Amino acid sequence: MLKKDINRLDILSLAVGAIIGTGAFLLPGTTFLKAGMLNSIIAILTGGFIMVGIEKNYGYLLKKFPVAGGEYAFTYDAFGWKHALICGWFLTLAYLSLVPFNATGLGFVAGFVAPGLLKVGYLYTIVGSSIYLGEIGIAIFVLVLFAYLNIKGVKLASNFQNIMVFILVGIVFLFLSLAIARVGVGNSFTATFLTGQTLSISKILQVLSIAPMLYVGFDCIPQVAEELDFAAEDASKLAIVSILLGAVIYASIVYFTTFGVTLDDIMAGNITWATGHTVEFYFGKIGLWSLALALLSAIIAGINGFYMASSRLLFAMARGKILPEFFGVLDSKHNTPKNAILFVLGISLIAPWFGRNVLSWIVGTSSVGASIGYLYTSLASYKLYKKEHKKVYPPAIFGTVAGVIFLILLLVPGLNSSISMPTTIIVVVWGLLGFSFYKFYDLKVVHYTAEELDKLILGRDPEVKK
Repeated sequence: MLKKDINRLDILSLAVGAIIGTGAFLLPGTTFLKAGMLNSIIAILTGGFIMVGIEKNYGYLLKKFPVAGGEYAFTYDAFGWKHALICGWFLTLAYLSLVPFNATGLGFVAGFVAPGLLKVGYLYTIVGSSIYLGEIGIAIFVLVLFAYLNIKGVKLASNFQNIMVFILVGIVFLFLSLAIARVGVGNSFTATFLTGQTLSISKILQVLSIAPMLYVGFDCIPQVAEELDFAAEDASKLAIVSILLGAVIYASIVYFTTFGVTLDDIMAGNITWATGHTVEFYFGKIGLWSLALALLSAIIAGINGFYMASSRLLFAMARGKILPEFFGVLDSKHNTPKNAILFVLGISLIAPWFGRNVLSWIVGTSSVGASIGYLYTSLASYKLYKKEHKKVYPPAIFGTVAGVIFLILLLVPGLNSSISMPTTIIVVVWGLLGFSFYKFYDLKVVHYTAEELDKLILGRDPEVKK
């Protein structure tokens, strides 16, 4: 059993920190503003609304199954262990891929605020990214550090998370308030985005398709449900707060970025970091260093949050006998899923060697994995609610439709929102690895009775035999 060491502030910080990661500061210039300021803000707020609807399914199921594993446990109870493996494995991809995505952002921050600081030890160039030993070194250091902190105990990691999220949220709203006070809600820079871009359903859907990646984080809460020291009902409310706060922060950063760059600047790609450029334009180097601190906080909070979520999910799947027992080993002193954390570390250490351009593929992999998790959770909610109450649960219908739409936007070739070929390859390879576990452990799982698996995965004896 895992220790009940997580309080309300810890869980809110976990969710917000996971939602607001590196992408909130880097995507405005590379993705959001290219799709259109209003298009992106509409998509971001719509995505937040959709996630609140999906979360209602999590809230219902979390009260029934307050155990590590979240979506994996929900899916198991509704559809059995084979579907649980599919859900859990692809959701692990969503969480795990964002650990190195955040870690490699450290090199980006250093390159902007202190050019040349980490550009030492040139190794090679891949997909347009020059790889330096200095940037790889800092990413590896942080990945190892937070693996260590998570092994040492969830409380230590949570306390660090609380500090980082407080700094992150405070700096974002401080900059936005100061900028509005200085030039008002409208200015010549922002006007270029209002007059030079039009509302486009296609562009809105393009941004909306990555909403699962943008908001992946609120669903980290069920992964640590076994470690909560308060009621599951309160955790669901905090998840909704984290989604709404995340939506406001994303939209605020997009809007704020337009205060110091023009549409021509964005479309020409002349500015390396659009949000950083705006901050420096208004607040100079001190402001830039403060923004770098906010981004650093987002990076650290994201790394920490997804270490916690992915390792707990792997631990729960191993405890349920559908992944190797290696993943279920707990640290003898701190009672944390040590081997699962080390596995996440091992996979994450691969990414820094490929550069930031290659890591753009991770946005797609995370969105696909999260969408599968949302779909399975909504389907499980539909089935179990109908079985218990003899009627349909509206959020389950809403979440199922949303999950299907997200997967269509991501997986149907030819759409503006479709994932790239490299992203497709990653998803397929990950799926084949999961399939190997299915084939190998199929023989093992059949040696356990349904009652034994219920006890291992759901933490209790089943009330009704399947």
